[in-house]
Amino acid sequence: MKPGKWDILDDDRLVTTPIFDLSRRRSRHARRGTRDFYVLTAPAWVNIIPLTADGRIVFVRQWRHGISDLTLEIPGGMVDPGEMPKAAARREMREECGFDSRRIISLGRVHPNPAIQPNWCYTFLALDAHVSGSPEPGADEETEVVMVARQRVAGLIASGKITHALVIAGFALFDLYQRKPRRAH
Repeated sequence: MKPGKWDILDDDRLVTTPIFDLSRRRSRHARRGTRDFYVLTAPAWVNIIPLTADGRIVFVRQWRHGISDLTLEIPGGMVDPGEMPKAAARREMREECGFDSRRIISLGRVHPNPAIQPNWCYTFLALDAHVSGSPEPGADEETEVVMVARQRVAGLIASGKITHALVIAGFALFDLYQRKPRRAH
């Protein structure tokens, strides 16, 4: 039997924060009846893989309050109102690590957690990334730039040194991009 669709009857915002809204969504299913579900609505997110001409990837190490620990990540963050995802990714790269690129390619998008979130996370690749200035992290951010040889990334993921799911998803998209056959020009 195929899964049935749930019809939304009501959607009440319970909490509003600068990062997400929490809503109670009352939904009805033909076989399961009426139930309440909780949804976290957030803006679109982006991350970007800055790849230098010499084959290194620019990571940032930063504190994450959810796990009360440091993580090793690629630059990323929220898409501001009216901003396009590609522009947001470039902005985040400049702010978090002080790098820039003229060649930014879309690698794809994923749902961060479709069970409770409707937003997308877009991943981009910045080719020939280069230092363009000093990092300018947000008021609540502190970042350390960490340069990693491209061929070491899989080992960092496998060893648990990179644990951020959206970063790992970004590298899965990067892997697919690298395997895609290229047309000769």
